[in-house]
Amino acid sequence: MAVTIALFTRDLRVNDNPALSAAVREGAAVVPLFVVDDRMVGSARPAGNQLRFLSAALAELDAELRCAGGQLVIRRGDYVEAVDRVVAQVHADSVHVAEDATWYGRCRLRALRERLDRRSCLLHIHRATITAVDASDCAPHGRNGKAPDFATYFRRWLEAPKRLPLDKPAELLVPRIDSDPVPRFDELGDAAVSPQLAVGGEITGRGLWRGCTAGQGQARGRARGDLTREGFSRLSPYLHFGCLSAAEMVHRADMATTDGRAFVRLLARRDFHLQFLAARADIARSDDRHREPQAHDPVVVRAWRDGRTGYPIVDAGMRQLAAQGWMPQRARVIAASFLTTTLRVDWRVGADHFRRWLLDADAASNRFTWQQVGRLDPGAAGTGERYDPEGNYVRRWIPELAALPGSEIHRPWRHSVPTSVYPAPIAASAVPDESSAGFAESLSTAPRGS
Repeated sequence: MAVTIALFTRDLRVNDNPALSAAVREGAAVVPLFVVDDRMVGSARPAGNQLRFLSAALAELDAELRCAGGQLVIRRGDYVEAVDRVVAQVHADSVHVAEDATWYGRCRLRALRERLDRRSCLLHIHRATITAVDASDCAPHGRNGKAPDFATYFRRWLEAPKRLPLDKPAELLVPRIDSDPVPRFDELGDAAVSPQLAVGGEITGRGLWRGCTAGQGQARGRARGDLTREGFSRLSPYLHFGCLSAAEMVHRADMATTDGRAFVRLLARRDFHLQFLAARADIARSDDRHREPQAHDPVVVRAWRDGRTGYPIVDAGMRQLAAQGWMPQRARVIAASFLTTTLRVDWRVGADHFRRWLLDADAASNRFTWQQVGRLDPGAAGTGERYDPEGNYVRRWIPELAALPGSEIHRPWRHSVPTSVYPAPIAASAVPDESSAGFAESLSTAPRGS
């Protein structure tokens, strides 16, 4: 009996999964396999939010596979060694896996191919599984190794071939094989976890997606940069773990609606980041402006991390991050620009904090968020009045300022709010005067506070 292995990585789903579908077509029996890679979950500074989400996503994947008569086989340890042992145990003819964009993921696949070659076991790597389109169809290579502008890439992306979504397998035959239990969060790590963390996998993600599409054109729609309208962006963790398929989402998006077009553009930008990372694996920690890491005041950094800088629009985003492991993209840009430009803290410090707390953080999104905002005029990151005109976003996350009326919540220094209630601005001279262009202009000239 021919046996194949469907090796799950960042494609934790049964719907529209090219690796799983190909494995089912090829073999009489299939082993759906996930390896809990000790090198990724056993780091000195584990990302607790992501580990908890991973645990829930694996549980939902196992439930979906059992509906088709199969199960998820879990192994833990060295990635290549674990896969090799399963191949030997079931005498597998081939292994199917999604293409990876990260440096570590690609090195891991090369090592796996070399190991499987010794057993005459084929390794099939499937493109357009994590991304919506094949990277080779619109590779975002710019001059001197830099990414081109997104508008140029987006035009190529729209013209690139896009595959049709694949149905989930109706029936699975899994050979008799031992498996570790689906790991619980406390078995994956003991890092701090956000108290309001949203967890789940494919089942939860598809439910959220249906809710978003049902509300297109209504209040759920996402006004440009409005921090109170999260819309489709809440799906980002499910895309990050592959619980949802970007290719399927593009296929089913209603381009006749404003929301549909905006969502497709978000998916294209995600591909843009991931595909540039695949072309330039070194960018995750490098600085393309060749700057040395900057010294920073730990008190200042702590105030930023805790949402206690005295700038409500910055603090609201950082408090949401701590509470939920997520924040809107506009809030990320505002917080990143404030840390690097106003407080003069090295971008790597902020990127590491985002990596540890964001559910959807990866090398590509983190690098682009932090290094790109460093080129912006700080005022371009947006003011509270512009992106939270009624103050509702700040009011939700900084309840001690809730009594301030309307947009005045963005200027607590006008209302003599006691510092025992809410801190004074950490960069005192960055407080805008009453006759100037306001907070946005003041950020561009603000010195580092202490």
